[in-house]
Amino acid sequence: MSIQTNLFINGEVGKCDSQTVTSLLTTLQYVPSSKGETLSIYSPNDDSLVTDKVQIASEADIDRAVDAAKAAFPKWRDMAGHKRAAIMMKFADLLEKNVDKLAKLESIAMGQPISVAKKFILAPAAIWKYYAGYAGKVAGESFPPDEDGTYKIVQYEPLGVCAGICAWNGSHVLAAWKMGPAMATGNTFILKSSEKSPLALAAYGDLINEAGFPKGVINIVTGAGPVGAMLARYEHTSPAKARLSRHMNIAKIAFTGSAFAGRAVMAAAAKSNLKHVSLELGGKSPALVFDDADLDNVVEHTSDSFLRNSGQICFASSRVLVQEGIAAKYIEAIKTAFENADKKMGDPSLEDTAFGPLADKKQFERVMGFLNDGKAEGVQFLAGGARKGDKGTFVQPTVILNPDLKSKVYTDEIFGPVISVKTFKTEEEALHMANDTTYGLGSTVYTNDIARALRVAGKIEAGTVGINSAFNTSVQTPFGGFKQSGIGRESGKEALNEYVQPKTIHINMNLVPKKA
Repeated sequence: MSIQTNLFINGEVGKCDSQTVTSLLTTLQYVPSSKGETLSIYSPNDDSLVTDKVQIASEADIDRAVDAAKAAFPKWRDMAGHKRAAIMMKFADLLEKNVDKLAKLESIAMGQPISVAKKFILAPAAIWKYYAGYAGKVAGESFPPDEDGTYKIVQYEPLGVCAGICAWNGSHVLAAWKMGPAMATGNTFILKSSEKSPLALAAYGDLINEAGFPKGVINIVTGAGPVGAMLARYEHTSPAKARLSRHMNIAKIAFTGSAFAGRAVMAAAAKSNLKHVSLELGGKSPALVFDDADLDNVVEHTSDSFLRNSGQICFASSRVLVQEGIAAKYIEAIKTAFENADKKMGDPSLEDTAFGPLADKKQFERVMGFLNDGKAEGVQFLAGGARKGDKGTFVQPTVILNPDLKSKVYTDEIFGPVISVKTFKTEEEALHMANDTTYGLGSTVYTNDIARALRVAGKIEAGTVGINSAFNTSVQTPFGGFKQSGIGRESGKEALNEYVQPKTIHINMNLVPKKA
């Protein structure tokens, strides 16, 4: 299988002679980095080299992408809504048509099991179709003159050049959440993929061409360098990330990643042109399990559902709070479930593999660092707690029992196949424990008492709540967090508001027509 490693900018092709024209016909709009810098991708499954030719966008490359998007903006903004919708729908169809190839590229880059990767591509196809339905339908408002004699109009206009920075754990979903509403409302876009999982998004270029997007409307670049907690200041981010965040000709940036990196993006935006910013920054989500909950259902959703991307899901409930009356049975059952899950972890390229490795060595070392620190603190491991195998980046599905409330394994986002279990006596105590965090992204409540479920859901300080199941996003509803889990919303109708700005027009209706 061929792997695209170049940047996708403005319909350009590299300099070539006549002998290479034919081969370039299949790679239109792809160009190498202007500085020739590259990064390497290693398989999380067996540590083998996948490619060492992924191009790193320089500041000059980012400038070219922004210039291309800026030049393309007027034509795309003014295109009839039904024409934009048709292009978006075709792109969604192409995602579905190419699901096998894209899933394989995602899997070899960051270890997502192929069966999971396909779902993570088909869902974004539905997101593109959802927002295609809104193209040309973002209506304005009008108000009558009344006594003031002024007719008032409010119209919603696209922002212009927008940018999105994707995390690596769900590249296609995050790209669709950002680009879908931006395209529907008439903006142009620069998408930066994660250095951990750049291959599938790099392959979008050919699909963007085939769908019929005018050149420059969508540009895709790859960055490199320190991420997450390693970011000290915005100047120290990867060139692509820093340049996008502080670029004076970008009107909006949408970022998904760590809280630390999100602050860096916001600082860069503030220090440049005060561009619009939306941030989705992860969490340490609670699952509240009450005595009357269906035990089998709880175990399923706090084990297999939690582990479906090896625990690398920002809103996954990694803090399980269990009422004392059901705690003993739950603890016994979750131990067995995680031990069984360990047996279903393996080669992500196989269709029957349920759980794969972590995204790369850095993520593996991060998760193992948490586990090793926990052992040093005397934390009790109910299951797992170690590396699985001698190759790749596999970590055993792990259950930590009753860690200290101030322990890092309990307070910090681990982003791996690790849950912690603690018990509570009353609903009030459960809510206090659930809300005792700087995060507020996801949460779940398990109970057969619907009144309590809704009461607790209303008091949990989080942007999303699942009742009697692990939380799942929906294209129809907004997604985002409270507190330090971010600002703004993606998905649903609400996301359209992130890519438009209101303009108010007042018309004086009191003028008397002049006589001829």
